[in-house]
Amino acid sequence: MRFASLGSGSEGNALLIECGPAHALRRILIDCGFGLREATRRLERLGVAPAQIDAIFVTHEHGDHIGGAARLAVAAGATLYMTAGTAVAGLGQRAPGLSLELLDAHRPLELCGVRIEPVAVPHDAREPVQFVIDDGHTRLGVLTDLGHGTAHVVRAMSRLDAMVLECNHDAGLLEASDYPRMLKRRISGPYGHLENTAAADLLAAIDQSRLRTVVAAHLSRSNNHPDLARRALATAWAGASESDVRIADQDEGIAWMSA
Repeated sequence: MRFASLGSGSEGNALLIECGPAHALRRILIDCGFGLREATRRLERLGVAPAQIDAIFVTHEHGDHIGGAARLAVAAGATLYMTAGTAVAGLGQRAPGLSLELLDAHRPLELCGVRIEPVAVPHDAREPVQFVIDDGHTRLGVLTDLGHGTAHVVRAMSRLDAMVLECNHDAGLLEASDYPRMLKRRISGPYGHLENTAAADLLAAIDQSRLRTVVAAHLSRSNNHPDLARRALATAWAGASESDVRIADQDEGIAWMSA
């Protein structure tokens, strides 16, 4: 299994995953917060055309995650997967030609020999989930939008080989920012986004016995810095240094990595 980020942040998120043997390669996209033209450009940067995507999974209805998902799914001829709550809150009128499947937030599904495990998370959305992708050899956890870690999240994200983990903001930078007070409370609240220290605490809580890849994602442009995220996660990842922590940024995402 390998994965790459098309971009990660409040202006758009998408994570591309490839798994399976060369003769039966499957490509899964988690979220698409980019318009069709921009998503296509970013996919082509990774050597992939929209028609090569088999399925798109959406975590929740916020625009930076769902914004371009339906149009890309139609263009790609791919099935779009999301919870019923996300569909009600984020889809509106269904686009012509869209193939939609509803997820149970607590029930894994098998897709082309790959196990997709939705993970319910606390976030200010209708029925948000994150995902664990398991191809029978490798487990990749994607955890990019949640206000705090829960026992359920810790259990689901344990014994991963690779993890994409939200490090949205630094508490000091957010407090000193010119954001309105209400927005600061939303971001830092229990249904908002993970602060660097909270992300590190969650990473420290999971079973890391197989973990060999950690990517920090969804960093705020103004309220965080890659060095702060790296430092926080490196302290919580047993035996790791700051250089071991990779960053998926807004403009470039992250190039192909083995999970």
